[in-house]
Amino acid sequence: MSLALWLYSALTWAAQPLLRRKLRRRAVAEPGYGHAVGERFGRYARPIDSLIPQSSTDPLGRFVWIHAVSLGETRAAAILLAELRRQLPGMRLLLTHGTATGRAEGEKLLLPGDVQVWQPWDTPGAVRRFLRQFRPAIGILMETEVWPNLVAGCRQRGIPLVLANARFNEKSLRKSLRLAALARPAYGGLAAVWAQTDADAERLQSIGAPVQGVFGNLKFDVVPDAGQRARGRAWRAGSARPVVMLASSRDGEESMWLAALKQKSTPAVEKKAQAAINSEANSTDKTVQWLVVPRHPQRFAEVRQLLCSAGLTVSSRRQWADGPEPADVWLGDSLGEMVLYYSLADVALLGGSFAPLGGQNLIEAIACGCPVVVGPHTFNFAEAATLACEQGVAHRVEDIGQGVALACDLATDAPRLAVARDLAQEFMQQHRGAARLTAAAIAALLGLAAAP
Repeated sequence: MSLALWLYSALTWAAQPLLRRKLRRRAVAEPGYGHAVGERFGRYARPIDSLIPQSSTDPLGRFVWIHAVSLGETRAAAILLAELRRQLPGMRLLLTHGTATGRAEGEKLLLPGDVQVWQPWDTPGAVRRFLRQFRPAIGILMETEVWPNLVAGCRQRGIPLVLANARFNEKSLRKSLRLAALARPAYGGLAAVWAQTDADAERLQSIGAPVQGVFGNLKFDVVPDAGQRARGRAWRAGSARPVVMLASSRDGEESMWLAALKQKSTPAVEKKAQAAINSEANSTDKTVQWLVVPRHPQRFAEVRQLLCSAGLTVSSRRQWADGPEPADVWLGDSLGEMVLYYSLADVALLGGSFAPLGGQNLIEAIACGCPVVVGPHTFNFAEAATLACEQGVAHRVEDIGQGVALACDLATDAPRLAVARDLAQEFMQQHRGAARLTAAAIAALLGLAAAP
């Protein structure tokens, strides 16, 4: 063990009480964080014999392990998993997460014989117990999750560990270079890396990662849930006004949006905003209906209070039976229904892109035929955002005030909106294929012939 890894291991070991305290605090708002806490430290209720035969040498008699830390990674993992199950019939899944939202979403992906646990905290002991418990045939880390002790533990046991759908922005590269003594062995210890873009590949190679292909973004292979799409479209048909969505908004962005609605120094925005929040609007009103969907469930109540404090009436998704109820603002306070919300909306303002947070996944919106307006901060999805803007399915603005004005203009311009929806279909079709390529590469690493 190198000095850098030894020091890192000592710090992660010493931080365990702090992690337990953090989990207890988060469990107050999100009970999922209080579930099976021992798993995070490599402590499991079921013995290995009840999970998998110890003598198994068949790769598909052992687990194919996918680690998807949070909600976005889990949704990408779902796309890859569907293709893996097609190419490797009979595979058994071991699915790990770091967040409660990721674990809740991942539970939907499990079949009989699959197992879901928390990601082990990155100490040598927890990693050792995790690998001894499950003995995966291969480990697949989604997008960004590279942990030094996890990589070292897999190398010691001859378990190929890969990074799929890999993205690596300039900020991540700078941070890794500052910690090069730790980062270079971690990235260099991976068995393979498949990047989303050429730029991601170059940055990953500069830190020593074994990039073996640029396959594109798995999220382009998404197939939106048909039931949610149908319900969203039906509800949209029942709205007298075009629907504009503030999608996956992050802390502070709702306040920025409210300020934009009230900003008297911007006449175009003010006129649309005042009409948009006018609950007296009649059925012939051509202004918009606002839909706000916060990114994190622990903020649902907070955002509702913010909207009410601003003098707006609010109708929450949890109250809807046969569709949205009349209100100044509809609040999307449910999990796992982004397809429904994007299908209900005519245009979406992308959360995380107006505050310097890197943006959220705009591909899901485009897959539902919903044009997107993005702010200046999209470094988490830089390539996808740039491509979408170049091809007319997304539009970049400098601030949320411009975003509100543009979204309202687009939502009320039916011919322009129809063109944008057609472009969205073409855009998705052009960029599909990453799931098939990634699954085939995984099968090759396992020495298996993938199904055609």
